[in-house]
Amino acid sequence: MSKNITEAATALIARDFDLDFKGQSFSDEELFNILADHVAYLIEYKLDFLLSLMYRLDIAEQKVNAVLSPAHHESANVALARLIIERQKQRIHTKATYKPEEGNDWMEWNFD
Repeated sequence: MSKNITEAATALIARDFDLDFKGQSFSDEELFNILADHVAYLIEYKLDFLLSLMYRLDIAEQKVNAVLSPAHHESANVALARLIIERQKQRIHTKATYKPEEGNDWMEWNFD
C-alpha cells in the first residue's frame, strides 16, 4: 500500500474498530499486526460484534465463512485482518475514483 492509502486505511480501521491511534502512523505490516491482534481479541470476547462489523464493512459472507473454516490455512484472526484491510483499500479506491463533481448536489436539483 502507498503511504496515503495506509494512512486512510488506518483512519477507517480506527473508526470502525473503535481504536484510538492518536494520530500515530503505521507501516502496512504494523497496521496488519495490530488489526490481527485486535481481531483475535474480538473473536475471543466479542464475536457477535465482529461478525456484525464484517457485515457493515460489506465483506462477503462467503469470504468470512471460508476464513473461519477449520480447513483454512491461516488462523482466523490473520485471515480476517487480511479481508478487512483488503476491503478498506477497495473503499478508499472507490471513493478516490468516483468522487462526485463539484456543485452536483442533489439538493441543488430543480424538480419542477
